Amino acid sequence: MVWVLPASSKYSSRGATIMPIRLAEPSAAAYRYPLLLKQLLHSARSTAADQEIVYRDRKRYRYRDLDGRLARLANALCDLGVEAGTTVAVLDWDSHRYLECFFAIPMLGAVLQTVNVRLSSALVAYTMQHAGAEIALVHRDFLPLLEGIRGQLPLLRAVVVIDDFTAYPDHPEWVVAEYEQMLEAAAPAHEFQDFDENAIATTFYTTGTTGDPKAVCFSHRQLVLHTLAVMAACASPAHGQSFRHGDVYMPMTPMFHVHAWGNPFVATLLGVKQVYPGRYVPAELIALRKREGVTYSHCVPTILQMLLAAADKASTDLRGWKICIGGAALSAGLAREALAHGIDVYAGYGMSETGPVMAVTRLPVPTGTLSEEAELAVRCRTGLPIPLVDLRVVSAAMDDLPRDGVSTGEIVVRAPWLTPCYVGNSVASDELWAGGYLHTQDVAWRDPQGYLQITDRIKDVIKTGGEWISSLQLEDLISRVPGVAEVAVIGVPDERWGERPCALVVPHAGADTSALPHEVQQEVSRAASAGLLPRYGVPERVVLVRALEKTSIGKVNKRALREQYR
Repeated sequence: MVWVLPASSKYSSRGATIMPIRLAEPSAAAYRYPLLLKQLLHSARSTAADQEIVYRDRKRYRYRDLDGRLARLANALCDLGVEAGTTVAVLDWDSHRYLECFFAIPMLGAVLQTVNVRLSSALVAYTMQHAGAEIALVHRDFLPLLEGIRGQLPLLRAVVVIDDFTAYPDHPEWVVAEYEQMLEAAAPAHEFQDFDENAIATTFYTTGTTGDPKAVCFSHRQLVLHTLAVMAACASPAHGQSFRHGDVYMPMTPMFHVHAWGNPFVATLLGVKQVYPGRYVPAELIALRKREGVTYSHCVPTILQMLLAAADKASTDLRGWKICIGGAALSAGLAREALAHGIDVYAGYGMSETGPVMAVTRLPVPTGTLSEEAELAVRCRTGLPIPLVDLRVVSAAMDDLPRDGVSTGEIVVRAPWLTPCYVGNSVASDELWAGGYLHTQDVAWRDPQGYLQITDRIKDVIKTGGEWISSLQLEDLISRVPGVAEVAVIGVPDERWGERPCALVVPHAGADTSALPHEVQQEVSRAASAGLLPRYGVPERVVLVRALEKTSIGKVNKRALREQYR
Protein backbone atom coordinates (compact mmCIF):
# COMPACT_ATOMS: atom_id res chain seq x y z
CA MET A 1 0.00 0.00 0.00
CA VAL A 2 1.46 3.35 -1.06
CA TRP A 3 0.86 6.48 1.03
CA VAL A 4 2.00 10.02 0.23
CA LEU A 5 2.21 13.21 2.25
CA PRO A 6 0.82 16.14 0.23
CA ALA A 7 2.97 19.20 0.95
CA SER A 8 0.02 21.57 0.58
CA SER A 9 -1.97 20.04 3.43
CA LYS A 10 -0.09 21.12 6.58
CA TYR A 11 -1.95 21.93 9.77
CA SER A 12 -0.93 22.33 13.41
CA SER A 13 -1.94 20.16 16.38
CA ARG A 14 -0.62 20.75 19.91
CA GLY A 15 2.24 22.80 18.54
CA ALA A 16 3.44 20.20 16.04
CA THR A 17 3.06 20.42 12.30
CA ILE A 18 0.95 17.54 11.01
CA MET A 19 0.75 16.53 7.38
CA PRO A 20 -2.31 14.35 6.69
CA ILE A 21 -1.84 11.28 4.55
CA ARG A 22 -3.99 9.98 1.74
CA LEU A 23 -4.12 6.83 -0.31
CA ALA A 24 -2.23 7.64 -3.49
CA GLU A 25 -2.95 4.71 -5.74
CA PRO A 26 -6.36 3.14 -5.10
CA SER A 27 -7.06 -0.02 -7.01
CA ALA A 28 -9.00 0.43 -10.20
CA ALA A 29 -11.13 -2.48 -8.99
CA ALA A 30 -12.04 -0.83 -5.67
CA TYR A 31 -15.82 -0.40 -5.34
CA ARG A 32 -16.78 3.22 -4.66
CA TYR A 33 -20.02 2.25 -2.85
CA PRO A 34 -22.40 5.05 -3.81
CA LEU A 35 -25.01 5.74 -1.13
CA LEU A 36 -28.01 4.48 -3.09
CA LEU A 37 -31.27 3.21 -1.62
CA LYS A 38 -30.52 -0.27 -2.91
CA GLN A 39 -27.70 -0.51 -0.34
CA LEU A 40 -30.28 -0.47 2.47
CA LEU A 41 -31.46 -3.93 1.37
CA HIS A 42 -28.24 -5.84 2.01
CA SER A 43 -28.64 -6.44 5.75
CA ALA A 44 -32.21 -7.71 5.63
CA ARG A 45 -31.42 -9.86 2.60
CA SER A 46 -28.67 -11.68 4.49
CA THR A 47 -30.02 -11.75 8.06
CA ALA A 48 -33.82 -11.47 7.93
CA ALA A 49 -34.87 -13.43 4.87
CA ASP A 50 -37.68 -15.19 6.75
CA GLN A 51 -39.06 -12.05 8.41
CA GLU A 52 -42.57 -10.99 7.35
CA ILE A 53 -44.04 -8.02 5.53
CA VAL A 54 -47.79 -7.85 6.11
CA TYR A 55 -50.57 -5.82 4.51
CA ARG A 56 -53.75 -5.97 6.59
CA ASP A 57 -55.29 -9.43 6.13
CA ARG A 58 -54.73 -9.34 2.37
CA LYS A 59 -51.04 -9.97 1.73
CA ARG A 60 -48.23 -11.63 3.64
CA TYR A 61 -44.78 -12.43 2.33
CA ARG A 62 -41.18 -12.60 3.52
CA TYR A 63 -38.13 -10.45 2.96
CA ARG A 64 -36.72 -13.20 0.73
CA ASP A 65 -39.65 -12.43 -1.62
CA LEU A 66 -39.07 -8.67 -1.60
CA ASP A 67 -36.16 -8.77 -4.07
CA GLY A 68 -38.30 -10.59 -6.62
CA ARG A 69 -41.18 -8.16 -6.25
CA LEU A 70 -38.85 -5.17 -6.60
CA ALA A 71 -37.34 -6.72 -9.73
CA ARG A 72 -40.76 -7.41 -11.25
CA LEU A 73 -41.96 -3.88 -10.50
CA ALA A 74 -38.80 -2.40 -12.02
CA ASN A 75 -39.12 -4.50 -15.17
CA ALA A 76 -42.80 -3.63 -15.54
CA LEU A 77 -42.05 0.07 -15.18
CA CYS A 78 -39.25 -0.17 -17.74
CA ASP A 79 -41.75 -1.76 -20.13
CA LEU A 80 -43.89 1.36 -19.63
CA GLY A 81 -40.94 3.53 -20.64
CA VAL A 82 -39.67 4.54 -17.21
CA GLU A 83 -36.01 5.53 -17.27
CA ALA A 84 -33.59 7.71 -15.31
CA GLY A 85 -35.31 10.97 -14.45
CA THR A 86 -38.88 9.81 -15.14
CA THR A 87 -41.34 10.87 -12.42
CA VAL A 88 -43.67 8.10 -11.23
CA ALA A 89 -46.57 9.22 -9.06
CA VAL A 90 -48.12 6.93 -6.44
CA LEU A 91 -51.62 7.36 -5.02
CA ASP A 92 -52.21 4.59 -2.50
CA TRP A 93 -53.00 3.88 1.13
CA ASP A 94 -50.17 2.63 3.37
CA SER A 95 -49.33 -0.79 1.96
CA HIS A 96 -46.61 -3.25 0.97
CA ARG A 97 -46.94 -1.76 -2.53
CA TYR A 98 -45.88 1.65 -1.26
CA LEU A 99 -42.88 0.04 0.42
CA GLU A 100 -41.97 -1.57 -2.91
CA CYS A 101 -42.30 1.79 -4.66
CA PHE A 102 -40.10 3.45 -2.01
CA PHE A 103 -37.28 1.25 -3.34
CA ALA A 104 -37.91 0.08 -6.91
CA ILE A 105 -38.73 3.45 -8.48
CA PRO A 106 -35.68 5.36 -7.16
CA MET A 107 -33.46 2.31 -7.72
CA LEU A 108 -34.19 2.68 -11.45
CA GLY A 109 -32.89 6.25 -11.30
CA ALA A 110 -36.47 7.47 -11.63
CA VAL A 111 -38.15 9.90 -9.23
CA LEU A 112 -40.89 8.76 -6.86
CA GLN A 113 -43.64 11.34 -6.28
CA THR A 114 -45.66 10.49 -3.20
CA VAL A 115 -48.97 12.20 -3.92
CA ASN A 116 -50.93 13.66 -1.01
CA VAL A 117 -54.33 12.13 -1.71
CA ARG A 118 -55.97 14.30 0.94
CA LEU A 119 -55.44 17.50 -0.99
CA SER A 120 -58.20 18.96 -3.10
CA SER A 121 -58.43 17.62 -6.63
CA ALA A 122 -57.15 20.94 -7.98
CA LEU A 123 -54.04 20.75 -5.78
CA VAL A 124 -53.45 17.07 -6.63
CA ALA A 125 -53.51 18.08 -10.29
CA TYR A 126 -51.15 20.98 -9.60
CA THR A 127 -48.60 18.81 -7.78
CA MET A 128 -48.61 16.02 -10.37
CA GLN A 129 -48.24 18.44 -13.25
CA HIS A 130 -45.58 20.48 -11.46
CA ALA A 131 -43.62 17.27 -10.71
CA GLY A 132 -43.89 16.18 -14.33
CA ALA A 133 -45.51 12.84 -13.49
CA GLU A 134 -45.56 10.56 -16.55
CA ILE A 135 -46.68 7.30 -14.90
CA ALA A 136 -49.19 6.92 -12.07
CA LEU A 137 -49.85 3.91 -9.83
CA VAL A 138 -53.33 4.52 -8.46
CA HIS A 139 -55.43 2.68 -5.87
CA ARG A 140 -58.90 2.10 -7.22
CA ASP A 141 -60.31 4.37 -4.50
CA PHE A 142 -58.62 7.29 -6.25
CA LEU A 143 -59.60 6.49 -9.83
CA PRO A 144 -62.53 8.97 -9.71
CA LEU A 145 -60.13 11.64 -8.48
CA LEU A 146 -57.69 10.93 -11.30
CA GLU A 147 -60.45 10.73 -13.91
CA GLY A 148 -61.56 14.21 -12.94
CA ILE A 149 -58.10 15.76 -13.41
CA ARG A 150 -56.64 13.77 -16.31
CA GLY A 151 -57.33 16.66 -18.66
CA GLN A 152 -55.00 18.82 -16.56
CA LEU A 153 -52.11 16.32 -16.81
CA PRO A 154 -50.81 16.42 -20.39
CA LEU A 155 -47.55 14.67 -19.40
CA LEU A 156 -49.31 11.65 -17.88
CA ARG A 157 -49.08 8.79 -20.37
CA ALA A 158 -49.80 5.58 -18.41
CA VAL A 159 -51.95 4.69 -15.40
CA VAL A 160 -51.70 1.42 -13.46
CA VAL A 161 -54.61 0.62 -11.19
CA ILE A 162 -54.25 -1.10 -7.80
CA ASP A 163 -57.26 -3.38 -7.29
CA ASP A 164 -56.21 -4.27 -3.72
CA PHE A 165 -57.03 -7.99 -4.13
CA THR A 166 -60.72 -7.35 -4.77
CA ALA A 167 -62.78 -8.01 -7.85
CA TYR A 168 -62.89 -4.81 -9.89
CA PRO A 169 -63.32 -5.76 -13.55
CA ASP A 170 -64.51 -2.46 -14.98
CA HIS A 171 -61.31 -0.47 -15.36
CA PRO A 172 -61.53 2.69 -17.45
CA GLU A 173 -60.08 2.37 -20.93
CA TRP A 174 -57.18 4.66 -20.00
CA VAL A 175 -55.85 2.19 -17.40
CA VAL A 176 -53.03 0.14 -18.94
CA ALA A 177 -52.61 -2.58 -16.28
CA GLU A 178 -53.43 -3.79 -12.78
CA TYR A 179 -50.55 -3.71 -10.29
CA GLU A 180 -50.44 -7.37 -9.14
CA GLN A 181 -51.17 -8.71 -12.61
CA MET A 182 -48.46 -6.46 -14.03
CA LEU A 183 -45.92 -7.81 -11.52
CA GLU A 184 -46.95 -11.39 -12.18
CA ALA A 185 -46.35 -10.94 -15.91
CA ALA A 186 -42.96 -9.22 -15.48
CA ALA A 187 -39.55 -10.90 -15.43
CA PRO A 188 -38.46 -11.93 -11.90
CA ALA A 189 -34.86 -10.62 -12.06
CA HIS A 190 -33.43 -7.16 -12.54
CA GLU A 191 -29.89 -5.86 -12.09
CA PHE A 192 -30.15 -2.41 -10.54
CA GLN A 193 -27.24 -0.35 -11.79
CA ASP A 194 -25.07 2.09 -9.86
CA PHE A 195 -25.35 5.80 -10.60
CA ASP A 196 -24.65 9.14 -8.92
CA GLU A 197 -25.76 9.03 -5.28
CA ASN A 198 -26.79 12.70 -5.61
CA ALA A 199 -29.51 11.80 -8.11
CA ILE A 200 -32.99 12.83 -6.96
CA ALA A 201 -34.90 9.87 -5.50
CA THR A 202 -38.17 11.38 -4.26
CA THR A 203 -40.29 14.49 -4.43
CA PHE A 204 -43.45 15.61 -2.67
CA TYR A 205 -45.21 18.81 -1.72
CA THR A 206 -45.49 20.77 1.49
CA THR A 207 -48.97 21.34 2.82
CA GLY A 208 -48.77 25.03 3.61
CA THR A 209 -51.92 26.98 4.37
CA THR A 210 -51.16 29.78 1.91
CA GLY A 211 -50.37 29.68 -1.80
CA ASP A 212 -49.64 26.63 -3.90
CA PRO A 213 -47.87 23.68 -2.27
CA LYS A 214 -44.09 23.85 -2.62
CA ALA A 215 -42.02 20.94 -3.98
CA VAL A 216 -39.18 19.50 -1.94
CA CYS A 217 -36.81 16.82 -3.18
CA PHE A 218 -34.32 14.38 -1.70
CA SER A 219 -31.41 12.47 -3.20
CA HIS A 220 -30.38 8.87 -2.61
CA ARG A 221 -27.44 10.03 -0.51
CA GLN A 222 -29.68 12.18 1.66
CA LEU A 223 -32.19 9.39 2.29
CA VAL A 224 -29.47 6.85 3.14
CA LEU A 225 -27.82 9.24 5.61
CA HIS A 226 -31.18 10.13 7.14
CA THR A 227 -31.95 6.43 7.56
CA LEU A 228 -28.65 5.77 9.32
CA ALA A 229 -29.01 8.78 11.62
CA VAL A 230 -32.61 7.97 12.58
CA MET A 231 -31.69 4.35 13.23
CA ALA A 232 -28.80 5.43 15.45
CA ALA A 233 -31.00 7.87 17.37
CA CYS A 234 -33.80 5.33 17.84
CA ALA A 235 -31.50 2.47 18.81
CA SER A 236 -29.48 4.42 21.39
CA PRO A 237 -31.97 5.15 24.24
CA ALA A 238 -31.35 3.03 27.32
CA HIS A 239 -34.76 3.46 28.94
CA GLY A 240 -37.37 2.92 26.23
CA GLN A 241 -38.47 5.30 23.45
CA SER A 242 -36.61 3.11 20.96
CA PHE A 243 -36.94 1.32 17.61
CA ARG A 244 -34.54 -1.58 17.20
CA HIS A 245 -34.14 -5.28 16.34
CA GLY A 246 -37.03 -7.34 17.69
CA ASP A 247 -39.64 -4.64 17.21
CA VAL A 248 -42.67 -5.02 14.95
CA TYR A 249 -43.26 -1.85 12.94
CA MET A 250 -46.58 -0.34 11.82
CA PRO A 251 -46.75 3.21 10.43
CA MET A 252 -49.70 5.38 11.35
CA THR A 253 -48.39 8.37 9.41
CA PRO A 254 -49.28 8.42 5.70
CA MET A 255 -46.51 7.13 3.49
CA PHE A 256 -47.08 10.11 1.20
CA HIS A 257 -46.01 12.38 4.06
CA VAL A 258 -42.21 12.72 4.17
CA HIS A 259 -41.63 9.00 3.49
CA ALA A 260 -43.69 8.08 6.60
CA TRP A 261 -41.01 10.02 8.50
CA GLY A 262 -38.35 7.74 6.97
CA ASN A 263 -39.28 4.80 9.16
CA PRO A 264 -40.01 2.25 6.37
CA PHE A 265 -36.39 2.67 5.25
CA VAL A 266 -35.21 2.16 8.85
CA ALA A 267 -37.47 -0.87 9.31
CA THR A 268 -36.14 -2.46 6.11
CA LEU A 269 -32.52 -1.80 7.04
CA LEU A 270 -33.15 -3.39 10.45
CA GLY A 271 -34.97 -6.33 8.89
CA VAL A 272 -37.89 -6.14 11.35
CA LYS A 273 -41.41 -7.34 10.73
CA GLN A 274 -43.42 -4.64 8.94
CA VAL A 275 -47.20 -4.30 9.12
CA TYR A 276 -49.03 -1.95 6.76
CA PRO A 277 -52.60 -1.01 7.71
CA GLY A 278 -54.02 0.50 4.54
CA ARG A 279 -56.53 3.25 5.26
CA TYR A 280 -56.49 4.42 8.87
CA VAL A 281 -59.53 3.19 10.80
CA PRO A 282 -58.85 3.33 14.59
CA ALA A 283 -60.66 0.10 15.48
CA GLU A 284 -58.87 -1.76 12.67
CA LEU A 285 -55.49 -0.32 13.71
CA ILE A 286 -56.10 -1.59 17.24
CA ALA A 287 -57.12 -5.05 15.98
CA LEU A 288 -54.16 -5.27 13.58
CA ARG A 289 -51.77 -4.19 16.30
CA LYS A 290 -53.02 -6.98 18.57
CA ARG A 291 -53.06 -9.66 15.86
CA GLU A 292 -49.57 -8.93 14.50
CA GLY A 293 -47.85 -7.99 17.77
CA VAL A 294 -46.95 -4.43 16.76
CA THR A 295 -44.51 -2.75 19.19
CA TYR A 296 -43.45 0.45 17.40
CA SER A 297 -45.47 3.11 15.56
CA HIS A 298 -45.58 6.83 14.92
CA CYS A 299 -48.44 9.26 14.35
CA VAL A 300 -49.77 12.77 14.87
CA PRO A 301 -51.64 13.60 18.11
CA THR A 302 -55.05 13.37 16.44
CA ILE A 303 -54.51 9.72 15.48
CA LEU A 304 -53.31 8.87 18.99
CA GLN A 305 -56.42 10.49 20.46
CA MET A 306 -58.62 8.34 18.21
CA LEU A 307 -56.64 5.19 19.07
CA LEU A 308 -57.12 5.74 22.79
CA ALA A 309 -60.86 6.22 22.32
CA ALA A 310 -61.08 3.06 20.19
CA ALA A 311 -59.07 1.09 22.77
CA ASP A 312 -61.40 2.22 25.55
CA LYS A 313 -64.42 1.17 23.51
CA ALA A 314 -62.93 -2.26 22.81
CA SER A 315 -61.35 -2.67 26.27
CA THR A 316 -58.02 -3.36 24.55
CA ASP A 317 -54.67 -3.59 26.34
CA LEU A 318 -52.08 -1.31 24.70
CA ARG A 319 -49.11 -2.16 26.91
CA GLY A 320 -45.84 -2.76 25.10
CA TRP A 321 -46.55 -0.25 22.31
CA LYS A 322 -43.99 2.49 21.67
CA ILE A 323 -45.44 5.48 19.79
CA CYS A 324 -43.48 8.51 18.63
CA ILE A 325 -45.61 11.63 18.18
CA GLY A 326 -44.77 14.28 15.60
CA GLY A 327 -46.40 16.73 13.23
CA ALA A 328 -47.71 18.76 16.18
CA ALA A 329 -46.88 19.19 19.86
CA LEU A 330 -47.48 16.28 22.23
CA SER A 331 -49.49 17.77 25.09
CA ALA A 332 -49.08 16.68 28.70
CA GLY A 333 -52.75 15.72 28.87
CA LEU A 334 -52.55 13.39 25.88
CA ALA A 335 -49.23 11.94 27.06
CA ARG A 336 -50.70 11.21 30.50
CA GLU A 337 -53.67 9.44 28.92
CA ALA A 338 -51.41 7.36 26.66
CA LEU A 339 -49.18 6.37 29.58
CA ALA A 340 -52.27 5.30 31.52
CA HIS A 341 -52.99 2.88 28.64
CA GLY A 342 -49.46 1.46 28.88
CA ILE A 343 -48.04 3.21 25.81
CA ASP A 344 -44.41 4.35 25.86
CA VAL A 345 -45.23 7.69 24.24
CA TYR A 346 -42.73 10.40 23.35
CA ALA A 347 -42.18 13.28 20.94
CA GLY A 348 -40.11 13.76 17.82
CA TYR A 349 -39.54 16.79 15.62
CA GLY A 350 -39.14 17.47 11.94
CA MET A 351 -40.74 19.04 8.90
CA SER A 352 -41.23 18.32 5.22
CA GLU A 353 -38.14 20.30 4.29
CA THR A 354 -35.91 18.32 6.65
CA GLY A 355 -36.62 14.85 5.43
CA PRO A 356 -38.04 14.98 8.21
CA VAL A 357 -36.39 13.96 11.49
CA MET A 358 -34.21 16.45 13.36
CA ALA A 359 -34.81 15.62 17.02
CA VAL A 360 -36.29 12.84 19.17
CA THR A 361 -36.76 12.91 22.93
CA ARG A 362 -35.81 10.22 25.42
CA LEU A 363 -35.84 9.72 29.16
CA PRO A 364 -32.42 10.12 30.82
CA VAL A 365 -33.39 7.63 33.56
CA PRO A 366 -35.75 4.62 33.78
CA THR A 367 -39.47 5.39 33.78
CA GLY A 368 -40.79 5.93 37.29
CA THR A 369 -37.50 7.44 38.49
CA LEU A 370 -38.64 11.02 37.93
CA SER A 371 -41.79 12.52 39.38
CA GLU A 372 -44.87 12.11 37.19
CA GLU A 373 -44.83 15.77 36.14
CA ALA A 374 -41.08 15.75 35.43
CA GLU A 375 -41.36 12.60 33.32
CA LEU A 376 -44.28 14.06 31.38
CA ALA A 377 -42.25 17.19 30.72
CA VAL A 378 -39.37 15.17 29.26
CA ARG A 379 -41.64 12.96 27.14
CA CYS A 380 -43.29 16.07 25.69
CA ARG A 381 -40.02 17.87 24.98
CA THR A 382 -39.37 18.50 21.32
CA GLY A 383 -36.27 16.35 21.75
CA LEU A 384 -32.52 16.03 21.43
CA PRO A 385 -30.94 16.55 17.99
CA ILE A 386 -30.22 13.24 16.26
CA PRO A 387 -26.71 12.43 14.94
CA LEU A 388 -25.27 14.73 12.23
CA VAL A 389 -27.77 17.52 12.96
CA ASP A 390 -26.31 20.97 13.61
CA LEU A 391 -29.23 22.68 15.34
CA ARG A 392 -29.17 26.22 16.72
CA VAL A 393 -31.67 28.51 18.46
CA VAL A 394 -30.90 32.02 17.31
CA SER A 395 -31.97 35.64 17.54
CA ALA A 396 -33.15 37.63 14.55
CA ALA A 397 -29.50 38.55 13.99
CA MET A 398 -28.56 34.82 13.87
CA ASP A 399 -26.75 35.00 17.21
CA ASP A 400 -26.88 31.85 19.34
CA LEU A 401 -29.08 32.17 22.42
CA PRO A 402 -28.15 30.78 25.86
CA ARG A 403 -29.16 27.20 26.65
CA ASP A 404 -30.97 28.28 29.79
CA GLY A 405 -34.45 26.85 29.26
CA VAL A 406 -35.81 30.38 28.90
CA SER A 407 -34.30 32.30 25.98
CA THR A 408 -36.42 31.75 22.88
CA GLY A 409 -35.52 32.21 19.24
CA GLU A 410 -35.92 30.56 15.86
CA ILE A 411 -34.63 27.05 15.21
CA VAL A 412 -32.18 26.97 12.31
CA VAL A 413 -30.54 23.77 11.20
CA ARG A 414 -28.01 22.03 9.00
CA ALA A 415 -27.89 18.31 8.22
CA PRO A 416 -26.78 16.32 5.18
CA TRP A 417 -30.35 15.37 4.24
CA LEU A 418 -32.17 18.73 4.20
CA THR A 419 -33.90 19.66 0.96
CA PRO A 420 -31.62 22.00 -0.99
CA CYS A 421 -34.48 24.03 -2.43
CA TYR A 422 -38.12 24.44 -3.22
CA VAL A 423 -38.15 23.11 -6.77
CA GLY A 424 -38.80 25.89 -9.26
CA ASN A 425 -39.10 28.59 -6.57
CA SER A 426 -35.77 30.34 -6.11
CA VAL A 427 -37.17 33.20 -4.02
CA ALA A 428 -38.68 30.86 -1.41
CA SER A 429 -35.54 28.70 -1.54
CA ASP A 430 -33.32 31.68 -0.72
CA GLU A 431 -35.61 32.63 2.18
CA LEU A 432 -35.53 29.05 3.45
CA TRP A 433 -31.71 28.98 3.42
CA ALA A 434 -30.98 32.59 4.43
CA GLY A 435 -27.56 32.77 6.08
CA GLY A 436 -26.63 29.22 5.11
CA TYR A 437 -28.97 27.55 7.63
CA LEU A 438 -32.43 26.17 6.95
CA HIS A 439 -34.98 28.34 8.73
CA THR A 440 -37.76 26.32 10.36
CA GLN A 441 -40.00 29.23 11.45
CA ASP A 442 -40.33 27.43 14.80
CA VAL A 443 -39.70 29.36 18.03
CA ALA A 444 -38.00 27.36 20.80
CA TRP A 445 -35.59 27.28 23.73
CA ARG A 446 -32.92 24.76 24.78
CA ASP A 447 -31.98 23.74 28.28
CA PRO A 448 -28.48 23.02 29.65
CA GLN A 449 -28.90 19.29 28.89
CA GLY A 450 -29.52 20.08 25.22
CA TYR A 451 -33.26 19.33 25.16
CA LEU A 452 -35.20 21.43 22.69
CA GLN A 453 -38.69 22.76 23.39
CA ILE A 454 -40.74 24.49 20.71
CA THR A 455 -42.90 27.24 22.16
CA ASP A 456 -44.71 28.20 18.96
CA ARG A 457 -44.61 28.75 15.25
CA ILE A 458 -43.55 32.29 14.36
CA LYS A 459 -46.89 32.80 12.61
CA ASP A 460 -48.89 31.38 15.55
CA VAL A 461 -47.40 33.41 18.41
CA ILE A 462 -50.05 35.64 20.01
CA LYS A 463 -49.07 39.28 20.54
CA THR A 464 -51.14 41.02 23.21
CA GLY A 465 -50.34 44.43 24.65
CA GLY A 466 -46.89 44.31 23.07
CA GLU A 467 -46.03 40.99 24.77
CA TRP A 468 -45.73 37.52 23.24
CA ILE A 469 -47.75 34.52 24.42
CA SER A 470 -47.03 30.93 23.37
CA SER A 471 -50.13 29.21 22.03
CA LEU A 472 -48.46 25.82 22.56
CA GLN A 473 -47.84 26.53 26.26
CA LEU A 474 -51.49 27.46 26.74
CA GLU A 475 -52.61 24.35 24.86
CA ASP A 476 -50.42 22.16 27.05
CA LEU A 477 -51.92 23.64 30.22
CA ILE A 478 -55.49 23.34 28.98
CA SER A 479 -54.95 19.74 27.83
CA ARG A 480 -54.48 18.76 31.48
CA VAL A 481 -58.04 19.77 32.39
CA PRO A 482 -60.28 16.70 32.81
CA GLY A 483 -62.91 16.76 30.10
CA VAL A 484 -60.67 18.32 27.43
CA ALA A 485 -60.15 16.00 24.47
CA GLU A 486 -58.47 18.49 22.09
CA VAL A 487 -57.58 22.15 22.27
CA ALA A 488 -56.25 24.86 19.98
CA VAL A 489 -55.39 28.37 21.12
CA ILE A 490 -55.44 31.16 18.54
CA GLY A 491 -55.05 34.91 18.62
CA VAL A 492 -58.15 36.94 17.77
CA PRO A 493 -58.16 40.69 17.07
CA ASP A 494 -58.73 43.02 20.01
CA GLU A 495 -59.07 46.79 19.72
CA ARG A 496 -57.30 47.49 23.00
CA TRP A 497 -54.62 44.77 23.16
CA GLY A 498 -54.05 43.99 19.47
CA GLU A 499 -54.72 40.29 20.01
CA ARG A 500 -56.14 38.15 22.77
CA PRO A 501 -55.91 34.38 23.17
CA CYS A 502 -59.03 32.36 22.42
CA ALA A 503 -59.20 28.68 23.44
CA LEU A 504 -61.13 26.30 21.18
CA VAL A 505 -61.90 23.13 23.13
CA VAL A 506 -63.29 19.78 21.97
CA PRO A 507 -64.86 18.16 25.07
CA HIS A 508 -64.50 14.50 25.96
CA ALA A 509 -67.70 12.49 25.57
CA GLY A 510 -69.65 12.80 28.81
CA ALA A 511 -67.82 15.93 30.01
CA ASP A 512 -69.80 18.61 31.86
CA THR A 513 -69.83 21.19 29.09
CA SER A 514 -71.52 23.83 31.21
CA ALA A 515 -68.61 23.91 33.66
CA LEU A 516 -65.73 23.16 31.28
CA PRO A 517 -65.01 26.74 30.06
CA HIS A 518 -64.74 27.99 33.65
CA GLU A 519 -62.50 25.04 34.61
CA VAL A 520 -60.21 25.84 31.68
CA GLN A 521 -59.87 29.47 32.73
CA GLN A 522 -59.23 28.42 36.34
CA GLU A 523 -56.41 26.07 35.29
CA VAL A 524 -54.71 28.80 33.26
CA SER A 525 -55.24 31.33 36.06
CA ARG A 526 -53.54 28.97 38.54
CA ALA A 527 -50.58 28.71 36.20
CA ALA A 528 -50.45 32.49 35.90
CA SER A 529 -50.57 32.87 39.70
CA ALA A 530 -47.66 30.43 39.98
CA GLY A 531 -45.66 32.54 37.55
CA LEU A 532 -45.68 29.95 34.76
CA LEU A 533 -47.11 32.46 32.28
CA PRO A 534 -48.20 36.10 32.35
CA ARG A 535 -51.69 37.00 33.57
CA TYR A 536 -52.56 38.42 30.18
CA GLY A 537 -52.18 34.86 28.88
CA VAL A 538 -55.47 33.79 30.49
CA PRO A 539 -57.96 33.44 27.60
CA GLU A 540 -61.08 35.57 27.97
CA ARG A 541 -62.94 33.29 25.58
CA VAL A 542 -63.22 29.51 25.80
CA VAL A 543 -65.29 28.17 22.92
CA LEU A 544 -66.52 24.56 22.94
CA VAL A 545 -66.46 23.04 19.45
CA ARG A 546 -67.30 19.64 18.01
CA ALA A 547 -64.05 19.37 16.08
CA LEU A 548 -60.94 21.34 15.11
CA GLU A 549 -60.26 21.87 11.44
CA LYS A 550 -57.23 19.86 10.32
CA THR A 551 -54.82 19.98 7.42
CA SER A 552 -54.44 17.07 5.00
CA ILE A 553 -51.88 15.41 7.29
CA GLY A 554 -53.87 15.77 10.51
CA LYS A 555 -52.39 18.97 11.95
CA VAL A 556 -54.68 21.60 13.44
CA ASN A 557 -55.18 24.25 10.77
CA LYS A 558 -54.71 27.38 12.86
CA ARG A 559 -54.84 29.71 9.89
CA ALA A 560 -58.33 28.48 9.03
CA LEU A 561 -59.38 28.71 12.68
CA ARG A 562 -58.12 32.29 12.93
CA GLU A 563 -60.16 33.20 9.87
CA GLN A 564 -63.23 31.42 11.25
CA TYR A 565 -63.11 33.05 14.69
CA ARG A 566 -61.97 36.55 13.79
